[in-house]
Amino acid sequence: MATENKNLSDYDKNSIPNAKDFRFGIVVSEWNDTITEGLYNGAISALLDNEVPPHHIIRWNVPGSFELIYGSKKMLQTQNVDAIIAIGCVIQGQTKHFDFVCEGVTQGIKDLNVQTDVPVIFCVLTDNTLQQSIDRSGGIHGNKGTEAAIAAIKMAYIRQQASLTHQIDNQHLLSSGALQIGN
Repeated sequence: MATENKNLSDYDKNSIPNAKDFRFGIVVSEWNDTITEGLYNGAISALLDNEVPPHHIIRWNVPGSFELIYGSKKMLQTQNVDAIIAIGCVIQGQTKHFDFVCEGVTQGIKDLNVQTDVPVIFCVLTDNTLQQSIDRSGGIHGNKGTEAAIAAIKMAYIRQQASLTHQIDNQHLLSSGALQIGN
């Protein structure tokens, strides 16, 4: 297991960008809610620990992990957020439903990242057993929600820096005459 020798809740606070001005969305699946609430609690704790004001955090619930895609898409379209964390949990059962949901959610979240300018962080546990999910949502392996929140802060920062760099580059082009706007 990739998390066997790593605690998902560990991070170096000194290496995290200042997050006090960022706004975050969190879309939470209600399916396997004991697990998803644990993941949400880890994410919220990490965001607050990194000085994100509570009023800069928006939470939406969706029925299941497959619905995380639509919920995240609608949040992207209607809320002014710098990053979204999609929280879900799919546990292997006796049918292929697990495979279809996991693949669909993975591809859907990937598509949102490719098609939009706001990072959507994949915080969906895809475990073989309930115990594995417990272990990764505040149990012996820490909390994947914490890890996802730290990723969201870092990605919001990258988005901000890329935007600033683009603005500075355009400003230089305009002032040098290399870029002209309309006539």
